[in-house]
Amino acid sequence: MLFGIEWDASSNWSLAVSILPILLRAMVVTLHAAVLGFAIAMVLGLALAALKAAPTRLVAWPARFVAEFLRDTPLLVQLFFLYYVLPEFGIVLPAFMTGAVALGLQYSAYLAEVYRAGIEAVPRGQIEAARALDLAPRRTFTHIVLPQAIPRVIPAMGNYLVSITKDVPVLSVVTVLEMLNVAKIIGDRTFNYLVPLTMVGALYLVMTLIAARGVRWLDVKLPKTGIILR
Repeated sequence: MLFGIEWDASSNWSLAVSILPILLRAMVVTLHAAVLGFAIAMVLGLALAALKAAPTRLVAWPARFVAEFLRDTPLLVQLFFLYYVLPEFGIVLPAFMTGAVALGLQYSAYLAEVYRAGIEAVPRGQIEAARALDLAPRRTFTHIVLPQAIPRVIPAMGNYLVSITKDVPVLSVVTVLEMLNVAKIIGDRTFNYLVPLTMVGALYLVMTLIAARGVRWLDVKLPKTGIILR
């Protein structure tokens, strides 16, 4: 007995071995939700950043309002809205897709600010050189600005990738069988929450450490120097 808790090493180890494959399958669901949500956030965040930087207030102000709304409202509220309210308007999404979209919408507002910081860090001389060469604004943005802005913000984007992975357990409220939900079900059936929850914590630690290491590797490999216009 440790701190008043009875510990049976043999039964706990046997339980851990038996539920490991189940938790690994749930971990795949967690990773899929995190990757899909992050991909949605990257695309929508870039769109929001571009719209917020538009010279026309009619375009910039609505984009700023949308970004503030997404950033300042809880993820759980947005998730419930997508899952329970949209079906009333004829829009029905599977639970997994609903969760991924909710994660993408929430984090798109944060990534929009990350993109903005990266864009503003691009030397003005690069943009002026593109104008001198009579490049179209769209081509300047896609071929000159973005290739220099994105490598500068890789660490910040990596932090949000880790954060979005740790927010996936919220999807359990709409019946997505990610790791934490599966661990809770196992605990309910075995009356042992210590083993499955400890294993989930360890698996999350492994995932986040691997993601952080990958982000650091990518940050080192991607060039951050200016682009020579041709």
